[in-house]
Amino acid sequence: MRFGNFQAAHLMWIVAVAALFYILAFRAGGRALKRFADVGLLSELTQGLSLRRQYFKAALIVAAVFLCIVALMRPQWGFHLEEVKRRVTDILIAVDTSKSMLATDVKPNRLARSKLAINGLIKKLRGDRIGLVGFSGKSFLFAPLTVDYNGFLLALNDLTVNSIPVGGTDIASAIDEAINIYKDNPSKDKALILITDGEDLQGNAIAAAERAKSAGIKIYTVGVGTSEGELIQVTDDKGGVKFLKDNDGNIIKSRLDEATLEKIAITTGGSYIKAGGADLGLELIYDEKLSHAEKNEIEEKMEKRYNERFQYPLALALILLMIESLIPQRRRTG
Repeated sequence: MRFGNFQAAHLMWIVAVAALFYILAFRAGGRALKRFADVGLLSELTQGLSLRRQYFKAALIVAAVFLCIVALMRPQWGFHLEEVKRRVTDILIAVDTSKSMLATDVKPNRLARSKLAINGLIKKLRGDRIGLVGFSGKSFLFAPLTVDYNGFLLALNDLTVNSIPVGGTDIASAIDEAINIYKDNPSKDKALILITDGEDLQGNAIAAAERAKSAGIKIYTVGVGTSEGELIQVTDDKGGVKFLKDNDGNIIKSRLDEATLEKIAITTGGSYIKAGGADLGLELIYDEKLSHAEKNEIEEKMEKRYNERFQYPLALALILLMIESLIPQRRRTG
């Protein structure tokens, strides 16, 4: 036997309180009777009163309370197999892994903060599928759409600016990767969360957004960084820290390109959020947009369902209460 709501066991204190109440009540009643009359008269005054019946009635009530709590604990035994279909929301996240994401205008840096925010989003999911794309000069699928959140987090933790060997920032490649992932997905609400500083070095992002719109994908862009920008700190071969430079030897300053990200979102019917707070706005996107999206029906499988047996203790409790109500407190006399 197992219980479907074992947490209700903490209500057993009610049984103890009820039992203690009757014990104290019977003792107080006995003392009151002794003060009321002499011992010799007491037996004559109470000859029609059956203490045994009173104790029995009290025991029935306490037992009924106990059985009601057992019913709340939902005892289960026996099982049957049931076909189950799961309905989920699919969420694809594309994270910029270019070196500009090492800028520290968002602490500790843009990429680290993005990974922390995604970690927080995972805690809100209840069976929704989530996938991960990393991109810089090219894009790669690091985690397919899955409900294996631990596996997803392992892929996320491994994501660094060195994960993709091709440098630069090609937002269009991330969008095209999402289109390819979703091409056989029947859902009407396909979502891509694009986390980046918006510096599109290839310049094809808007055209890719048009292709995403045609494929039925809404892109929610999250801009990480500041418009003032920040220098990019990288680690050299000796483990020292230096500032990233371009081919001409000039120190690169990375700035948030909100205009591009807004255009991408508007083109696909999504929305743009400038990263703020610990969650970068990801939880807002999920609560206001994705959690209300049409859920996609996926795999059918047979699941073991335990049979509920709460009816038995509940019925027995009702029987005990009926018996208690039918038992008189006084016994018949001559």
